[in-house]
Amino acid sequence: MKISREIKTAVLVIASILLFIWGYSFLKSKDLFSSYKTFYVEYDNVEGLTQSAPVTLNGLSIGKVSSITINPVTGKLLVELQITTDFPISSTSAATLYEPGLIGGRQIAIEPDFSNKTLALDRQNLKGNVKLSLTSSIQEKLVPLQEKFDKVMVEVDQLLLGVNNILDKKSQENLKNSLSELSQTMVELHATSASASSILNDNKADLKGVITNFKKVSTDFAKISDSINKADLGKTVKSLNKTLAKVDGLMTDLQSGKGSAGKLLKDETLYNNLKVTTKEMELLLQDVRLYPTRYINVSVFGKKNKPYVAPVQDSVYVGPAKVSTSKVKN
Repeated sequence: MKISREIKTAVLVIASILLFIWGYSFLKSKDLFSSYKTFYVEYDNVEGLTQSAPVTLNGLSIGKVSSITINPVTGKLLVELQITTDFPISSTSAATLYEPGLIGGRQIAIEPDFSNKTLALDRQNLKGNVKLSLTSSIQEKLVPLQEKFDKVMVEVDQLLLGVNNILDKKSQENLKNSLSELSQTMVELHATSASASSILNDNKADLKGVITNFKKVSTDFAKISDSINKADLGKTVKSLNKTLAKVDGLMTDLQSGKGSAGKLLKDETLYNNLKVTTKEMELLLQDVRLYPTRYINVSVFGKKNKPYVAPVQDSVYVGPAKVSTSKVKN
């Protein structure tokens, strides 16, 4: 059986048409031999997102971006997603635009809402979210830092201007002189420290002896403190307080004239009697010294004693004052 030329031509034309349709669908990112659903998402900005960009679910590619157009009503970008039917998506799921890395464009990740069991219908609009890329996040954080850095640079510039205004030639010379004197002071300080170190090294043995003596003194002091603690110093202080109280009472009695000693200190009559008695004793002793024969008469041959003659008042110097004595008339 021979196939006519017309049939061959018809088959070739049909195959060409089918191949053209398949190629056009492939270029439009549409799969003719797979079942899929189409969803739409609106974004204000899709910078870096291109057609045929993958659509993922928990990192697994489940579709791709089929087209990006502008919504003439809202002015937003309308993104058409082609999702295979093997992955059902709830109606409240969100499509998040994100950047997987520094290299490559943006992708769309489906964030499913498993709490909602209602599936999204074909050609339904999904909620769109935008996740900042690493570059955008860094840029967003660098903007305030840049502003602060600009302010700091302005303040540093003002500070340098103020320093330049303050540090004129005279101030610079003074600063140089101060630095030179500081350097000289450091040299002298180094020399002083070296001398002190030399002195310490020379007197190391004496310092050790001083430290040893100090340790011995501290040990003895500790022993003394232990002895004082064991001696019951509190009891001794209490006894001393009682003794001082008794002495205070005795002094009070003396001041008030109680007892023999108090009367001796306070009674003027006793004082006057003692004064008169002392005076009389003084006169008697003076008279015995001047005229002992009145009181002691030794007769060897039996001579009779002379009769007593009353003394006559006489003034004799005894000690620091003159006192009156008796003078016998012969």
